[in-house]
Amino acid sequence: MRDMRDYLEWLEKRSELIRVEEELSPELEIPAFLRKVMYGKKGAVLFERVKGHPEWRIAGNLFTSVKTLREALGVSKLKEIGERPLKLLESLPLGLSDKLSSLGKLKEMSNYLPKIVRKAEFTKNVIEDEPLNFIPAFKTWPEDASRYLTYPLVCFSDPKGVNSISVYRVMLLDGKRGVIHWQVHKRGSQAWRDYLERNGGKMPVAIAIGSDIGTLLTAVSPVPYPMDKLLFAGFVRGSGLELYRLPSGVLVPANAEAVIEGYVEVNELSEEGPFGDHFGFYDRPSERNELYPVFHAQRLYYRDGPIYYGSVVGKPPLEDAVIGKAIERIFLPLMKMVLPEVVDVNFPEYGVFQGVAIVSIRKRYPGQGKKVLNALWGTGQMALTKVIIVVSEDINVHDINQVIWAVASFVDPQRDVLVIPNAHTDALDPAVPNPPLGSKLGIDATKKLPLEMNGRVVKEVEEDPEVIERLEGLFRKYLGG
Repeated sequence: MRDMRDYLEWLEKRSELIRVEEELSPELEIPAFLRKVMYGKKGAVLFERVKGHPEWRIAGNLFTSVKTLREALGVSKLKEIGERPLKLLESLPLGLSDKLSSLGKLKEMSNYLPKIVRKAEFTKNVIEDEPLNFIPAFKTWPEDASRYLTYPLVCFSDPKGVNSISVYRVMLLDGKRGVIHWQVHKRGSQAWRDYLERNGGKMPVAIAIGSDIGTLLTAVSPVPYPMDKLLFAGFVRGSGLELYRLPSGVLVPANAEAVIEGYVEVNELSEEGPFGDHFGFYDRPSERNELYPVFHAQRLYYRDGPIYYGSVVGKPPLEDAVIGKAIERIFLPLMKMVLPEVVDVNFPEYGVFQGVAIVSIRKRYPGQGKKVLNALWGTGQMALTKVIIVVSEDINVHDINQVIWAVASFVDPQRDVLVIPNAHTDALDPAVPNPPLGSKLGIDATKKLPLEMNGRVVKEVEEDPEVIERLEGLFRKYLGG
């Protein structure tokens, strides 16, 4: 699909798009409508008339379900996307014979590379006078500090030249300034610090609004640094992303509905929030004495009849729950590459992604469960996960009752529960007194080997196969199977 408009048309053909003709406000009204739709799993929404912004339409709930997303991206399983970059690594030549045999694979992988184009639809219209006021940004909850860009594609490159496209909420201060909420562990924050350490100055930043569904998903994905996220977008989309280079030099998706060109003055910080976030509570960074960079908007480019895309968050499960499950499936192959013993992973939607993770492993030696716990906390975005439960491979991580049985049957709290105090955690966690400093809980619910049980052997009950075979006829007669 070329862009967000193609995706909306595709959703409508599948009867997964609601068109709202009544005029609604982006402040509270449209967010409330979107939440009602998502809680009811009713599909995506296109608002035809936006109060105070007659030039715009608004799209929401584009991530309607994992099934819809999978079919939109043209894969039978989302893990196929995560396998694409691994195939690229496998095809790297090590010797002459490897070089000859890998040429075909390398040519195939070149299809995922981004491409710079000279034209983009969004360059048709330009506004330089208070451009942020032109955008129908949401006020999602009554006590939010301001209107927010809730799914902005924040585009930048760091001093090393690594390109990023990421989603950070942006609080609008006025028509020319916004505050970018990139937490300390995020790519944007690290790039900002790199600029700061190089004697300050202006960091070129652009914010794109709307794109194809694959690029939208890429922007919120925890792609491991220093992989170029514009390259990773090609793996997600199944084809290279077309990019347009702004006068500032920043690369942005050519299929965007609108693009805000500007910069961050790296020495200028501001308070941000409160903002009603995905835990279902107001996040108040000012109470933690957190300050964030100020974004200065120089100009806004936009397509004819632009469509704004904004996401809404709150108590799960909303749109971000679908995004989280998609990321879970896509990044499972990458997790397995780092930890080959991993079999499957489940981030329960009510665990708010960073709250709880359940991981199954092929256990071969004593203490392997704790080894995996510590390894996961040291790996990328998993560093923010508060509670991790590790189970053996025969436990279905997506069946919570099986997981509870494993915890009840294989966990001796003194031996198998690991608490790590004073660890880095999600700054949005409402349970933590001094975020982003909190604690971790790890539960090793794997089946224990004799060495872990001081030689004690606990044997599970099993049916007698001969008895089951003799009863097969009765099973079919009385039970229908």
